[in-house]
Amino acid sequence: MNNIGYAATSSTSPLSPFKFFRREPGPKDVNMEILYCGICHSDLHAVRSEWPGTIYPIVPGHEIVGRILKVGSMVKKFKVGDIAAVGCMVDSCRKCDSCLAGNEQFCEVGCIYTYNSPNVHTKGITYGGYASHMVADEDFVLRVPTSYKEKDLAGVAPLLCAGITTYSPLRYWKIGKGSKVGVVGLGGLGHMAIKLAHAMEARVVLFTSSSSKIEDGKRLGADEVILTKDPKNLESNQRSFDLIIDTVAVQHDLNPYINLLKQDGAMCLVGVPEKPHPALNVFNLIKLRRKLVGSLIGGIKETQEMLDFCASNNITSDVEVIPMDKVNEAYNRLVKGDVKYRFTIDMSTLDKSSLDKT
Repeated sequence: MNNIGYAATSSTSPLSPFKFFRREPGPKDVNMEILYCGICHSDLHAVRSEWPGTIYPIVPGHEIVGRILKVGSMVKKFKVGDIAAVGCMVDSCRKCDSCLAGNEQFCEVGCIYTYNSPNVHTKGITYGGYASHMVADEDFVLRVPTSYKEKDLAGVAPLLCAGITTYSPLRYWKIGKGSKVGVVGLGGLGHMAIKLAHAMEARVVLFTSSSSKIEDGKRLGADEVILTKDPKNLESNQRSFDLIIDTVAVQHDLNPYINLLKQDGAMCLVGVPEKPHPALNVFNLIKLRRKLVGSLIGGIKETQEMLDFCASNNITSDVEVIPMDKVNEAYNRLVKGDVKYRFTIDMSTLDKSSLDKT
């Protein structure tokens, strides 16, 4: 089926209009018109080949919300007209231990990402959500709760990555009332971590190097904001955190935060820097059985759980909605951190006039 989207053809070329074909929907597929697509920092990394393995042309986008136009004959979970979503994955082997446990993101064969992954249907690569339509297997499509209204959908889109990336470690470490959670960095991931931990009734502390973010951190749900430029500000919080979620995607010293964990506490890395962090003082882990871990998005079941939790707590991402032709400007602003806190593309602004001429 004909599609129009935006693609990059090299690591240095801007995103520009791109005509391509998606597979015709099969018996278990849904075809959706894309309404909104969030811009994730990993989109930028992939487009500019800052992470290895980019295949060009690349159509990014894995924070997709759309309206279902057609369902296959065997589809049971959705009907025409439903508002649905696609996140970071569109398939996995479904047979390995990780998949069977609902952790498709850790598929031992390798999950199929929404873009820049092998496409078993077309023998090419997958194309993402900076496009007019999406076709996906219903098992990898999420239900957007009906309590979200049309005006909310732009803010729902980033939940498909920023939301689940921070929700998953909060759930894994059973965060709830009485827990103390630290969030390092206030950006697309950090602002979601604060909102979610606050909704789980944890005490939430934001760590930031910028005094300009104090007010916003508290608005989002932080009980306390600690400025990290002065190491003395950390001293009163030694051995007190159950979990610290580090969302910062640039190289920095982890040791000051490790010392804030209580016995058996964990520091979870969800930001991916281009260069490795400085060496860790292993003794800081050993002496209190602390943990330094990482986390990658979440499985399909957990992502649906996250959407339902967010809907029940009236949570969306703080977004700046942009037209499709401003995407390159948004990428440049993203590098500078000039967004509060996520860009979402209004796909109604995509020029679809050439679809019937493709």
